[in-house]
Amino acid sequence: MTNTELILNMLAEASTKDISAVVKPDTFNGNKKVAIKGGNVAKVARQELEANTGTGEKVVSSLNAKTIHKLNQDKGELELE
Repeated sequence: MTNTELILNMLAEASTKDISAVVKPDTFNGNKKVAIKGGNVAKVARQELEANTGTGEKVVSSLNAKTIHKLNQDKGELELE
């Protein structure tokens, strides 16, 4: 998971929490609808980021953190521990 993926995940979680605080769902289906809305906030942010970077690359990666760390080391990039 890249840093951007992590941030988008956190955005989805925070958005869901904030929406839930306002809507106050009391059923499973109500909570499910809130979760979908919160996830959509992150989806829109991801789509905007991908559209505005101009690289054509996707933000979401199939690589795990260990593999990304290894690739960055191989490229000589510094990472915070």
